[in-house]
Amino acid sequence: MILSRVSHYLRQHRRASLYDMVNGIGSTPEVIAVMLVTLERKERLRLLPAGSSCGNSCCKCNPTTLAIYEWTGEDDGGGK
Repeated sequence: MILSRVSHYLRQHRRASLYDMVNGIGSTPEVIAVMLVTLERKERLRLLPAGSSCGNSCCKCNPTTLAIYEWTGEDDGGGK
């Protein structure tokens, strides 16, 4: 269930940091991180290079300290 929630969140937002997903999904960083590894292995997302933007324009975070993930899977995949 959490895997589909992470997939849905990233499909909807296209890019997000681990912190964004923890807040948006309501889980722990450790659980989300395991789901991200699974989705990366399935080639549904990718970890962007250090310094990448999350896509928001707030500029409150230091991009060199954030892990930003980008959805690369199909939009209607359902996280399966």
